[in-house]
Amino acid sequence: MAEPPWLTDEELAAWMRLVALVELLPGVLDSQLRRDAGLMHFEYYVLAMLSEAPGRTLQMRDLAARTNATLPRLSHVVRRLEDRGLVTRAPCPDDGRATNASLTEAGWAKVQETAPGHAATVREHVIDALEPGQVRQLREIAGRVLARLDPQGRMAPAYTRYDAAADRVAGRPTGRGVDQ
Repeated sequence: MAEPPWLTDEELAAWMRLVALVELLPGVLDSQLRRDAGLMHFEYYVLAMLSEAPGRTLQMRDLAARTNATLPRLSHVVRRLEDRGLVTRAPCPDDGRATNASLTEAGWAKVQETAPGHAATVREHVIDALEPGQVRQLREIAGRVLARLDPQGRMAPAYTRYDAAADRVAGRPTGRGVDQ
């Protein structure tokens, strides 16, 4: 079997920057969210995914897919959020074997209170570091890599829901046949 080709110097430089970004960004997000909301980034992400779901409710397996979490990890986090009154769990009425997680009114209030500071942190550390064309490139590059990392699109509902609006703003056809 042939040995896979080594990375070129340029590829290695790009890769190491991506590794550094992936290592540093979660800490920046966690720090802001802990300081401002008493939440870890993953906890906020769970609340945000529930806030965007119909009825602010998702089956635990769907929430796990959208957050790229194992069910045991998600159950632990949801239990902590439940203890804080931000989330409830209940049997799924459509599938007795499944459990739904729902955002409470207190959870919705926490998302609304937390979102502006979180968006400001994302803007400060990522978006404002880029020119508008680079933001578009970042979206396209991330999409290409995500297609390989998540070929079944398990996490797609978490990131594709903004595509049509972004394409409209940029004046590009959405390719979906209808505007959302």
